Amino acid sequence: MISKDLVAASSEPMILAILARGESYGYAIIKRVRELSRGEMEWTDGMLYPVLHRLEQQGLIASRWAASETGRKRRYYRIKDKGGKTLQNMINQWNIVFSALCKAREAKPCLT
Repeated sequence: MISKDLVAASSEPMILAILARGESYGYAIIKRVRELSRGEMEWTDGMLYPVLHRLEQQGLIASRWAASETGRKRRYYRIKDKGGKTLQNMINQWNIVFSALCKAREAKPCLT
């Protein structure tokens, strides 16, 4: 499992990246993170929703209520232009950190 600190640090860019591929809702985001990490990252509602609310307050995402296929009301989230720009900036920062980590390990390949 991934450490809680690393999960927390990656939560905003991960959510923005998922929403950059299309509108989604809470449970689907949690499920997608699990799929993308091959089960290594287990998010909970209690972790996800505060981050979604923070991203919305920052103007990076927007939400709307709509009925799901079952008729149940569900809150859907989408990325805004500002969120897309922020995501690209976050990716650039993560690439710098990852590159420095790889260089620090110099003797071994970074990706296995």
